[in-house]
Amino acid sequence: MSDDVIIGYDGKARCAWAGAGDTPFSRYHDEVWGACTYDESAMFEALTLGVFEAGLSWSIVFGKREAFREAFHNFNVAKVAAMTDQDVDRLLQNPSIIRNRAKIKAAVDNARAMMSASPSLPALAKSCERTREGAPRSIADIPSSTPQAEALAKQLKAQGYRFVGPTSVYAFMQNVGIVNDHVRGCFRAADRD
Repeated sequence: MSDDVIIGYDGKARCAWAGAGDTPFSRYHDEVWGACTYDESAMFEALTLGVFEAGLSWSIVFGKREAFREAFHNFNVAKVAAMTDQDVDRLLQNPSIIRNRAKIKAAVDNARAMMSASPSLPALAKSCERTREGAPRSIADIPSSTPQAEALAKQLKAQGYRFVGPTSVYAFMQNVGIVNDHVRGCFRAADRD
């Protein structure tokens, strides 16, 4: 077993970044990251959290996940698309989230794009599904972007999405399970050799 896999509180082998304890981060690893979903709200959440992660660490954004859910109507796309400039100003006063006007506006604009874009985000995600010849051997083998992520980012930008560079789009692809980057030996890996 590599240093990139750790035995958790329940005896299961996990990607080391998830930690060994029973924490929200380990539950996210076990239940969300790399699990395939085409649910609109889940996809919008993953895309939005990626917007807020730009320039920050995932742990900061993840720590505010519940506050973001509350601020953005549990990532209901139609409700976020209907948000006004006054709503943006209100969110800028909310200390529980990352208060960045450009990122808050991007979340609203992305909801609007998601409402009108064709093909839809779930359809685009399905077209990008990737199979791999086995799980990555280590965290070092996981790319920060791929040609597929670059192509998807370009398509999303053409549809009006904002803050969707190749790195954040690849993170989105990992979050919604378009790719499974759990490392070899993790119980969630594509192959468990």
